[in-house]
Amino acid sequence: MITIKRQFIRDVTGAAIGVILPIEEFARVKDILEQDVASPSTDEADDMLRLMEQAASDPLFIADMNEVMSDFANIDQEWWEPAE
Repeated sequence: MITIKRQFIRDVTGAAIGVILPIEEFARVKDILEQDVASPSTDEADDMLRLMEQAASDPLFIADMNEVMSDFANIDQEWWEPAE
């Protein structure tokens, strides 16, 4: 088991906002940190956008959204601050 020695950088509230690693330990995780996070290709993003645009004008989708909003109308009012 590898133990990594690290120092946390904390804000005034004590929340960790950063970390300092010794260079030797950084070298162990460098490849993992530099991996590119998979993001949708341009074609996939275009397809998703097209589907969202279609949903915005789909009568069944709109009816479903209206039903859900209606179902939650009373519950939502319980959690909101009263209007001034």
